[in-house]
Parts: sequence; structure tokens; C-alpha cells
Amino acid sequence: MAVYVITGAGSGIGAAVARRLAERGDELWLWARDAARARQLADAFAGARTLVGDLGEPERLSWALGHQSPPDRVDGLLHVAGVVELGGVAELTPKVWRETLAANLVAPAELTRLLLPQLRAARGHVVFVNSGAGLRASPQWSAYAASKHGLKALADALRGEEAANGVRVTTVYPGRTATPMQEKVHRQEGKVYDPERWMTAESVATTVLTALDLPRGSEITDLSVRPAG
Repeated sequence: MAVYVITGAGSGIGAAVARRLAERGDELWLWARDAARARQLADAFAGARTLVGDLGEPERLSWALGHQSPPDRVDGLLHVAGVVELGGVAELTPKVWRETLAANLVAPAELTRLLLPQLRAARGHVVFVNSGAGLRASPQWSAYAASKHGLKALADALRGEEAANGVRVTTVYPGRTATPMQEKVHRQEGKVYDPERWMTAESVATTVLTALDLPRGSEITDLSVRPAG
């Protein structure tokens, strides 16, 4: 049984990954932004444990984790949570930039830092669920794309730093996926949302598990997955 800490397990890709890992009997520690969300996750995933901390306030994560009892070893830390706000550079405020970078970049960096001892003990695996926006930026996507470009840089640096400790690092770059976040994006774009046009969260979950299950001694560093057609 492997031990996984997962952010963003409440919906979309994170929920799909958590379901797949739970079905095969792995031990789940699900990150929740507050106690109410933790109760919801515990109800949704029988047997899962929860950790509470607001990813929008990464400077408080050390304090939050210090008042809880995280696992002694972590086989996989899966960063799936994220936020998105579209808008032109001429329109986006410092508040939007700070919130986007805090949740999408600074929080994953800090949570990784805090759990590195457990990851090293297990010779574990860090997976960053990034985005196609982490490889290219489009108009109206500057804040989100900047946070995801930064997340790629974080993963690349971490991989080099922790290779000697046996910690593997993978970045997955999904294209548009049928999730609540994608529905929000379509509203911001003023477009009709048709989930049938996009990949399922299960497809991305399969991609994540492919990276996790690769035999030790090999490593998928970067993996892009796109809707077909």
C-alpha cells in the first residue's frame, strides 16, 4: 500500500485520481482548505485522512501542518489544485496576480518543501498537474500561464535537486478537460460549455497513474495529454 497526499481532490482531475488510488487500496491523505471541506472529503472517500490548510495563504501552511499529524512517509505528493482568472494584462489587478501565483505556484513549492523529509524517506514521487498553459501563453491567460510556467520551472529544479535522494518528479500537461474549472473558463470566455468536446478527468487520471506506476529506475519527466480530434 502506497501513501499519497493529494491536493484538489474535491472535484475534477483530483477527484478522479483519488478515486483510482482508493479503488486499488492505497492510503490517501487529502488536502482541504478548511475543516468543512475536510469533512466533505472524508465523506466522499471512505477511509481517507485529511490535512487542512489554505493553499491561497502559503505562508501559513507550515503553521497549519505543524498543528496536525501528517504521515511519516509519503510515496506520492500530487499537486492537482489550482485557480484560474482570465483577463488581459491591461485589466488584471495585483490582487488577481497574487492570488493566482500563491495558489498555483507558491503553495505547491511550500507544501513540497514541508513534505520533503517524508518524500525522501519513501524515495517518493512528486507529480505536478500543470496545463498546456504551462508551455505556451495565449491572450487573456497571462496570470494563469505565468503561474504554470513557474510550476514547470519548480518541477525541473526540484528534479535535479532531489534525484540523489531517489525522489522522482513528473509534470503532466493536460489540454482542456471536462471539469468544473473548465466550465468556469468557458463562462469567462463567453463561450458555450460542451463537456463532450474535451477530455475526461479519468483520462488525465490514467496519465498520472502511468507516471506513478513506472518501475523504479525510470522516470517520466514531462507528459502532455490532449483531447483527440
